[in-house]
Amino acid sequence: MKILVIDDDKNIGVTLKWYLTNEGHLVRNFTSGVEGIEAVQQDFYDIIFLDVMMPGMGGLETLGKILEIAPAVKVFMISGESDITTAVRATKLGAYDFLEKPLNPEKISLEIKKLMQQQKIQAEVRSLKKIFDMEYKLIGESEPILALRDIIQRAAPSDGRILIYGENGTGKELVSRAIHMQSDRRDAPFIQLNCAALPKELIESELFGHEKGAFTGAHKKKPGLIEQAEGGTLLLDEVGDMALETQAKLLRVLQENEFFRVGGTKPQKFDVRIISATNKDLQAEIKNGNFRQDLYFRLNVIPVTVPSLRERKTDIPLLLDHFLKKFSIKNGKKIKTISPDAVSLLLNYHWPGNVRELENTVERLAIMTQADNIGSGDVRLVFGGGQQETYRENDIKDDKSLPLKDRLALHEKKVLGKFFSKCAGNVSQMALELQTDRANLHKKLKKYGIK
Repeated sequence: MKILVIDDDKNIGVTLKWYLTNEGHLVRNFTSGVEGIEAVQQDFYDIIFLDVMMPGMGGLETLGKILEIAPAVKVFMISGESDITTAVRATKLGAYDFLEKPLNPEKISLEIKKLMQQQKIQAEVRSLKKIFDMEYKLIGESEPILALRDIIQRAAPSDGRILIYGENGTGKELVSRAIHMQSDRRDAPFIQLNCAALPKELIESELFGHEKGAFTGAHKKKPGLIEQAEGGTLLLDEVGDMALETQAKLLRVLQENEFFRVGGTKPQKFDVRIISATNKDLQAEIKNGNFRQDLYFRLNVIPVTVPSLRERKTDIPLLLDHFLKKFSIKNGKKIKTISPDAVSLLLNYHWPGNVRELENTVERLAIMTQADNIGSGDVRLVFGGGQQETYRENDIKDDKSLPLKDRLALHEKKVLGKFFSKCAGNVSQMALELQTDRANLHKKLKKYGIK
């Protein structure tokens, strides 16, 4: 900490400077208020110890002038007289605390440690806020993104239900959050439910809540996501994967604007804006009998389509810069740069996993590249020897520098990518064709940035 001591008693100034310097702080001391004010004008200080009784300009007058120059500095007033009135005046003027002489070194050390801890927490909060803001910022200046921003701006202030279409990884959740943050509900909760990640037996309990004893394991009453989102926004992600039975119940809830908890008999009114998102063609799902047309009409008041990364490749350099900055802040490391050749390779890739795949790729490059600049060789290594226009199972490069674990992971990623494209993002169909568990498949798709 940078500390300033202002006290007309030279012995106190010298002693305090010696003690605090031994504690590891940078300390300067002066014997008058005028000198102290000049020091504050010339440099930044974290803490000031200021004597109340000084000849010439007194401590309270000095305090007022110091806080005009540096309002954030923490000023400890020190006095040999225990005067409550003076302490109250000093506090009202903006002093951080009041200490009596003779000063207790242990108390001073403790107060400084408390301030250092506060500074650390505040820095972490600022960093987390910056990461949060970056996490949900819609990056891009391409025509499709400018058009999307315009739709969000017009749709957000209303309470109309919105249905967001887009491939996996395009940023449907990000768009839904942007709509929420630009609406009058921005100060209320934003809650989301992934309809594909939960079996139908659990979705209703999650969505509507349940009463105590409603089923085995229901030991107490639990509010559902609709209740938790009261006054705010509820996102039904992957709504196209919702079971028909649950669709029927959701339709009734939307029609009546009330719901019943599982096992409950009393209807619950609610005030929540519903936003839905899907990667499926719901018109085709309706024809195939997998989605209710009446629910579709209820949800699809304002349709919003999120473009794929292939449709907005001019945004890739901006996204690269954004993700590199984000991971630098997140990991507390220097921001890496990326060479034109590396950018060119990334621009020529098909990106079946869209922005999510790009983000995962950049994170891996930021972690695995030892140099400050990411080159084309680093990109080729991440992609197993080069980038392909799309995933092809028989297009695996024999890179002898890769260990077996990475080769197997690369092969698995390409197989999953191939079937993801083949099944048009339908994870249930993929699970059938690959003869694997759907929940496990979801994890792997997320791991490789495909979904």
